[in-house]
Amino acid sequence: MTAELAETASELHHSHRDVTGGWLRPATFGVMDGLVSNFALVAGVVGGGATGKVVIMTGLAGLVAGACSMASGEFTSVSSQTELMQAEIEVERRELHKHPEEELKELAMMYEAKGLRPELAAEVARELTADPEVALDVHVREELGVDPNDLPSPWVAAGSSFTAFALGAVVPLLPFLFGASSVLPALLLSVIGLVVTGGIVAKITARPFWYGGGRQLLLGGLSAAVTYAIGLLVGTGLS
Repeated sequence: MTAELAETASELHHSHRDVTGGWLRPATFGVMDGLVSNFALVAGVVGGGATGKVVIMTGLAGLVAGACSMASGEFTSVSSQTELMQAEIEVERRELHKHPEEELKELAMMYEAKGLRPELAAEVARELTADPEVALDVHVREELGVDPNDLPSPWVAAGSSFTAFALGAVVPLLPFLFGASSVLPALLLSVIGLVVTGGIVAKITARPFWYGGGRQLLLGGLSAAVTYAIGLLVGTGLS
């Protein structure tokens, strides 16, 4: 009977995509930010009349500075978030040790609020709190909404952000690295990059490809147009 139940559970099980943003948010933000910001930077210096070598130097500086900034920001942000979670988990651990009966009643009330009968809610709470580690895990999940065994890593966040930003930022630089003297090849490559990356993200989040690609193209195009116009005005004023 146990084997039959296990087989039935396996058949009924279905997987979901990651909706917590664990990897999608930093990867998406990094690539998009690198692509948009460096293309805008390149467009700005080209609008100011910069030569190919100056554009390359500026673009590379923007790539390194932006990637380091993204990595530092993600590391600090995720570290702070994780440290806060760990502090709150320790608070819950102490409360379970000092006031086990109050915590038991609290958990039972949570299950009552979810629709269980009071007797059943109390029984479930007692079963789950019999093991101290299981009790801590359940209370943390129910009260804080986090998995205490799967807290985000600041090093993973920083590394993924650095890599993603660098990948996005190198796209508008490629034509100049191969000898381009006009912004048009960078514009074309950046447009393709914006549409493709935006479209991929849209497909992952169950949106139409054209929706994500068009949205990112609009945002990136506006950013580049503004910086190009500013570079053109400044370059004309300095000449």
